[in-house]
Amino acid sequence: MASMRRSAKQPQTTRQAHATSLKQTLALLWPYLWQFKFRVTLAILALIAAKSALLLMPLALKHIVDSLDGAQSKIIIVPVAILIAYGALRFAGVFFGEVRDALFGRITEHAMRQLGLRVFNHLHSLELAFHLDRQTGGISRDIERGTNGLSFLMRFLMFNIAPTLFEIAAVTIIFATLFSPLYSLITLFAVAVYIFFTVVITEWRNKYTREANQADNTTNSRAIDSLLNYETVKYFNNEQYEARTYDKFLANWEQARLKNRLSLLALNSGQALIIAGAITALMWLAASQVVEKQLTLGDLIMVNAYIIQLFIPLNFLGFVYREIRRALTDLENMLGLLMRQPKIKDDQNATELSITKAAIRFDNVDFAYDSKRPIIQKLSFDIPAGHKVAIVGASGAGKSTISRLLYRFYDLDNGQISIDQQNIKTTTLDSLRKTIAIVPQDTVLFNSSIRENIRYGFPDATEQDIDTAIDLAHLRKFITSLPQGDATLVGERGLKVSGGEKQRIAIARAILKRAPILIFDEATSALDSTAEQAILSAMRDVARNHTSLVIAHRLSTITDADNIIVLKQGQLVEQGSHQQLLQLQGEYARMWQLQQQQQSR
Repeated sequence: MASMRRSAKQPQTTRQAHATSLKQTLALLWPYLWQFKFRVTLAILALIAAKSALLLMPLALKHIVDSLDGAQSKIIIVPVAILIAYGALRFAGVFFGEVRDALFGRITEHAMRQLGLRVFNHLHSLELAFHLDRQTGGISRDIERGTNGLSFLMRFLMFNIAPTLFEIAAVTIIFATLFSPLYSLITLFAVAVYIFFTVVITEWRNKYTREANQADNTTNSRAIDSLLNYETVKYFNNEQYEARTYDKFLANWEQARLKNRLSLLALNSGQALIIAGAITALMWLAASQVVEKQLTLGDLIMVNAYIIQLFIPLNFLGFVYREIRRALTDLENMLGLLMRQPKIKDDQNATELSITKAAIRFDNVDFAYDSKRPIIQKLSFDIPAGHKVAIVGASGAGKSTISRLLYRFYDLDNGQISIDQQNIKTTTLDSLRKTIAIVPQDTVLFNSSIRENIRYGFPDATEQDIDTAIDLAHLRKFITSLPQGDATLVGERGLKVSGGEKQRIAIARAILKRAPILIFDEATSALDSTAEQAILSAMRDVARNHTSLVIAHRLSTITDADNIIVLKQGQLVEQGSHQQLLQLQGEYARMWQLQQQQQSR
């Protein structure tokens, strides 16, 4: 229930951004590039061939124009040959560019796959506290934008920025060699002003990109949160309230997007002004020299072609820089997830948990989710191997927290939990959690079939093992009543089946895991009396050869427990068998009498 309460809260309006440097991003990219070093080398060679062809095209165009101008009486075969060469260069530029993209596409797609898997695995390694506070919709957007941003960076950072800078250098050298240094100075000045303007304005508008991303995350999170709590919305007739709340998030998103677009207008307009000024200056200079017979008409055409050829990628460089900054911004939250260290992890010298008897001991355990509000205080008890121990108490007494501590979802503040005299903090998490199977209070199922949800307890189980688990959990009658049997889909979070049916599926899943320790956390809370007795019978059969911890609200379900522990405000106040506790006439007896009176009404 705690997780449901948390999921219903409002999405946070702000989230911490993790500033990402280009160095960090390159460190992230390098392993993926190095993995395909041969393919990268071929792609670079194709890139050089494509750029070389493009740089020779204006020179070929000059010779075509000069051959035609004032030489019409000459043999026409010369311009024809140059025309053919010009066409071949244009084709080569496009062809080798496509070869480059084809070679590098495999690297990009593989990197996206590996990074997506890396983030997925990392999210599963983070502690329960992180997942209770997370915003699923926002995280999914972070991952989607982050992987797309990585793809963009790999394609454009490696194969557009460096080649464009190379092309700028080559054109300025050509201008200085064939014409005069003034052409190069004008070109370099224009490039410098353009890059400076682009960097400054892009950095200024980057905050608007962050605001737009944040507004997008919170809007998406709110929509998913509302849909996951569909029944709650209906219970309280709050459709209009949800719509108004969602619209507020949409309004914030709209305003953020508007600011982003206006800042983009300022950037694009400034870039266009710089380019227009540079082109005008260079063409004015070249045209004046043509009039003075210092340059030929072909030279003028060549200058124009180089200017256009230069400023097209330069304009694209501005676009790429903006997109790289946006991609880095998009990567911030995803890399922030990757940089977040799990609070619960294996110790450096952790060993595999070795199970001989599956005896459990809580020794002087203290724990609090918040230091200002203790949950478990000085708790000590034993669960001997093969015994069934029940934990009871009022809501908030810390019953379900005990199962979370046993799974080591949280670390203790003080004390120790051991299994077969092995401190669980010094064992690996994987070996610890393999030894425990749980039927949780709030069972959440995957959106797949009943059979696949049961199989999840042990994915390699045989069909016979699954059928046995179904029978032990008393699911057979329910399954045979369905038109599609155990192939019936349960819906998202199991919404298509009742609470009792979900818990029986969870019991079958726990049975299939074949763990030596079983935890039943309010396992019969959603069942009617008839189903409850059937499940209790199954639980007794299953628990017979296991060490069992039963967390119960209904005391009638744990009267056969070997030991009953009574918690009050996180402290053990009584323990003993059902009859022993009744004779004490203490907290357990009071709870028993109260429940008996409620059932007799």
